[in-house]
Amino acid sequence: MEDIKDSEVKRFCSKNILVILGFSSIIAVIALIAVGMTQNKPLPENVKYGIVLDAGSSHTSLYIYKWPAEKENDTGVVHQIEECKVKGPGISKYINKSNEIDTYLTECMERSKKVIPSSQHQETPVYLGATAGMRLLRMESEQSAERVLDAVSRSLSNYPFDFQGARIITGQEEGAYGWITINYLLGKFTQTFSWLSFVSHDNYGDETYGALDLGGASTQITFVPLNYSMESPENSLQFRLYGKDYLVYTHSFLCYGKDQALWQKLAKDIQVSSNGILRDPCFHPGYEKVVNVSELYKTPCTKRFEKTLPFDKLQIQGTGDYQKCKESILDLFNTSYCPYSQCAFNGIFLPPLQGSFGAFSAFYFVMDFLNLTSEKVSSQEKMTEIMANFCSRPWEEIRTSFAEVKEKYLSEYCFSGVYILSLLLQGYHFSNDSWEQIHFMGKIQGSNAGWTLGYMLNLTNMIPAEQPSSARLPHSIYIFLMVLFSLILVAVIITGLFICNKPSYFWKEMV
Repeated sequence: MEDIKDSEVKRFCSKNILVILGFSSIIAVIALIAVGMTQNKPLPENVKYGIVLDAGSSHTSLYIYKWPAEKENDTGVVHQIEECKVKGPGISKYINKSNEIDTYLTECMERSKKVIPSSQHQETPVYLGATAGMRLLRMESEQSAERVLDAVSRSLSNYPFDFQGARIITGQEEGAYGWITINYLLGKFTQTFSWLSFVSHDNYGDETYGALDLGGASTQITFVPLNYSMESPENSLQFRLYGKDYLVYTHSFLCYGKDQALWQKLAKDIQVSSNGILRDPCFHPGYEKVVNVSELYKTPCTKRFEKTLPFDKLQIQGTGDYQKCKESILDLFNTSYCPYSQCAFNGIFLPPLQGSFGAFSAFYFVMDFLNLTSEKVSSQEKMTEIMANFCSRPWEEIRTSFAEVKEKYLSEYCFSGVYILSLLLQGYHFSNDSWEQIHFMGKIQGSNAGWTLGYMLNLTNMIPAEQPSSARLPHSIYIFLMVLFSLILVAVIITGLFICNKPSYFWKEMV
């Protein structure tokens, strides 16, 4: 009788234990599914947008940026999602036709309305930064510059975005924001971790790139010097990005963009002409062009060369001589005096060059056309040889070979190429050794190299960070919970199988 009762008790207990184990396995499975879904479910997109218009001396470009509302070390993680080139010249050319500004900006602004979700139009900031072209216009007439900016502001205010203003940025800002852009895109600001997450490369961010920017009216050089000395405080700027401070040297040479440098050279060379004909070595043999003298002297950059001439028009006749072109260009750089320990040119302080440099904007566009951006063509001698051969080619041959390129740009590539080499070597003092540290850059990670992204990055420091609506678990906790519940599930299954297959052994062990 006792044996029968004992057997019934054992069956009852075994049944209850199996029920408990079954219930535990269900809980473990549910927990695994819940943790997995929590970690991997798509979070609602919580992003912000920003629009920056780069109003350059020769054209205007619009860029749309996007970044998560949750910032990293107080700086938004920004990337470019759209670029739109405004059709027409730079806004400085609209002095006497400001009523056309609306039409000028319409196409790109309407495109912005389509790219950015309508629900976020009102909170999307719009900034317009005008560069050297408007700086020159302001030098000529402050009233004219203000009139153009007012017309631009009225036009941009008509769109459903949060217009933050149109202003002329300084040369220092243009250079420094360009420096921020390329270092951000190259990953120099964010902290990089090795596969062993406890070991971080703390010094990685110190190895920043210098920035070389060339526009139509100005050129900028910006970098973090080694053992920086404050010989010229006006050439230093400080930034705080991703939780770290950076002290950079920067200078903008107004009138030394490629377009204004050409005007300077022509205004200088015209002084030796008595009949209005200039045989110019910076243009291809057979090239001819007529320039109004009044137009040549119109820009503030050529005022120092202005003189009364016995002719109203200048006829340019190309001769295509690299060496003579270089000699003519070098006359634009005054290296006869330097009030500091060392200078670039025109008495401007320049500390010793440090590290690698990213050269973008016209530096890249010109050198890319001339096939001089390849790492294989990194020696000065090879570049000089290529430039000499290009400049000596007849104009008709050049025009036939590059029929798709606008004649205005095509005719000036010889001058622009020689000017870039002269500026970098004689102006900024790059040597045979440091030349290899120059990297010509067009786009990095899908974003244009230029000042606008750096401008946006700096401005996002003023935009409050928001908490995500539903945060994922930290990776270490996620792994721990998945392993824990998996082990529980495995243990439950093994125990259940053991009880079912060998119940007598199970009870013997318990006794």
